[in-house]
Amino acid sequence: MSLESIKFTEDPIQLVILNQLLVPYQTEYIRIDSIAPGPDCEFSGYDAIKGMYTRGAPAIMLVGCFSVVVELDRVINKDEAETFGYDLADELSFKRRLIERIDKLIKSRPTAVNLANGCNRIKQIVEDHHIDRNYELLFSTVLVFSRNLLRDDLQANLSIGENGVRYIYDELTKENFKGDFSVMTICNTGSLATSGHGTALGIIRSLFKKARGSHRGAPFKLSHVYACETRPYNQGSRLTAYELQYENIPFTLITDNMASFLIESLNDSGGKARSRGLADSAPVKFIIVGADRIVKNGDLANKIGTFQLSLIASQYTSVKFIGAAPSTTIDHVRTSGDEIVIEQRPQRELTEVRGGEVNDCGEFVIDSTTGNVKLTKVKLAPQGIDVWNPSFDVTPHKYIDCIVTEHGYMTKDPNGGFNL
Repeated sequence: MSLESIKFTEDPIQLVILNQLLVPYQTEYIRIDSIAPGPDCEFSGYDAIKGMYTRGAPAIMLVGCFSVVVELDRVINKDEAETFGYDLADELSFKRRLIERIDKLIKSRPTAVNLANGCNRIKQIVEDHHIDRNYELLFSTVLVFSRNLLRDDLQANLSIGENGVRYIYDELTKENFKGDFSVMTICNTGSLATSGHGTALGIIRSLFKKARGSHRGAPFKLSHVYACETRPYNQGSRLTAYELQYENIPFTLITDNMASFLIESLNDSGGKARSRGLADSAPVKFIIVGADRIVKNGDLANKIGTFQLSLIASQYTSVKFIGAAPSTTIDHVRTSGDEIVIEQRPQRELTEVRGGEVNDCGEFVIDSTTGNVKLTKVKLAPQGIDVWNPSFDVTPHKYIDCIVTEHGYMTKDPNGGFNL
């Protein structure tokens, strides 16, 4: 098992990513050799992001930026300019070609703003840089920027974890709540989606650590996590379950359409939990989600299924809805969620599913040649049907109780709005 989704080295310059399409069945790393597809490009940053080999808004940003570093290394330091269509003798032509390649990369995932934010900053470096054929200086500047981005993202995640815990403890203290509580989350927002630790799942990690560490004497503690499977790509069942199991955090996997019945069962004082087959009876106090874009008024785009969780939380005064993301996820241009472009994914992602083959006892079948779990793809729906497959939905800010970033936590002002 591995929770390291991005590996970058400087000597030699190399970027490899964990193939998250194979998790949890296999651990395989893929080498990224360019920004976007082209001659003599085996696997580009565009391919990795568009094909969901890597996912999670912060991780997408990092893979995108480091793919620029990898391509520049080949062009500038390894004399492969012609391979990618660059003309080192013409500075303006060189810049145009590089920005053209970066613009292609940005289009790989239109909803997640982190990728565009990171790549646009690199474009600004390129446009502002007076190269005068000193391409090595440009390369080193982009390298330092990307390396700092990786460092800053990890520190941001750790701070998000701490700030999220602070909000949760403040709320529970305000309510005079005592005892065990549980939380719910959707999609994957942990180490696999970031440089490490995670955003929403980072808060859960920090909560679990506090409950068993310095805050052991607190009158309340996190006892259980409920992870939504997150159809149709199953990031919850494949990735979040993988991370929670890795960390030995008590959790239960549920389907996306079980959330309301689960919360009603756990949050009812009449003791319905046991009779409905729930081993843990701690009420759900918080729904914690990540974000791929947060606009100026606080509207939040996240994995499809997030909006309905916010609606469920709005029906319970005891359940708070938290959006967690680094400041690189904030879109300072768009004013409301109506302006967010929602990515439409291929129909087959909804009608087909791939997983590890199992025997009659439910055990994975191992390929005798490779030693890996044998993978099988099956179709779940009739041929030729119409499919709507948006990758994200938008949660209006009126249904969000708190937004957590590395800078602190924000609640709504007296008029019911956020000021981002």
